[in-house]
Amino acid sequence: MIKNLLCATALMIPFTPAHAADPIGTVVTAKLVDGWQQADGTRISAIQLTLAPEWKTYWRAPGDAGIPPDFNWRGSRNLRDVSISWPTPKVFDQSGMRSVGYYNQVMLPLAVSPKQAGKPVDINLTLEIGVCKDICIPETLSIKGTLNSQSRTPLPAIAAALAEQPYSAAEAGAKGVTCSLRPTKEGLKITANLNLPSTGKTEHVVIEAGNPDVWVSEATTRRSGNTLTAEAELIRSAKGPLSVDRSALRFTVLGSSLAVDLRGCTPD
Repeated sequence: MIKNLLCATALMIPFTPAHAADPIGTVVTAKLVDGWQQADGTRISAIQLTLAPEWKTYWRAPGDAGIPPDFNWRGSRNLRDVSISWPTPKVFDQSGMRSVGYYNQVMLPLAVSPKQAGKPVDINLTLEIGVCKDICIPETLSIKGTLNSQSRTPLPAIAAALAEQPYSAAEAGAKGVTCSLRPTKEGLKITANLNLPSTGKTEHVVIEAGNPDVWVSEATTRRSGNTLTAEAELIRSAKGPLSVDRSALRFTVLGSSLAVDLRGCTPD
């Protein structure tokens, strides 16, 4: 298990696009897309990643074979906070292990909270991602630009990406999640029972601990009626005791028909 940890139509404002290049050519480019401004001053924008043919990149929880993305906003001005929305990813097999991510192109919507509402926000983002084809390589993208849209009208491309997020529990008709945690030699085993209708013939569950120091293995799943059961191991990647906040656990069901995002679980 520890070994698996190591395997690891929008108007474009004239920002300077970032690209990553190496001897095999440019495999990914990135653009900052300015969107619109909400009544509370939040600026909705996006990062658009475009991949070379047959290349893929990873979702926020990439799976055992993936490389998690890392966002560093240091150097940005008038930036208080950023919330990233993730469109529903694809599940693919990589050297016998599951990974989760995107092919071709993905738009990652951003909700940018400025320190001073109504003022421009200067973005200085260093984005570290993994990209894969026959081999997997890390790439570092430098993305800079100014968010200064005065529009209150949603940009279609960003709105479409927001609409591609997994369904909420209420939207999917889910009735909640119960879970049990049992000590193992390396950490904890979680057994989670997700009460929701079928999401398709094939169903994958990705479990996130809500703690960057806790690694979660690929979950095994089985369904009985309206109960989807997922089991995985939780292992602390740093020294110290392993503690899990049940309310911080996140369960994303990636079904062949739809995806669902469930937050937290109660004890069985």
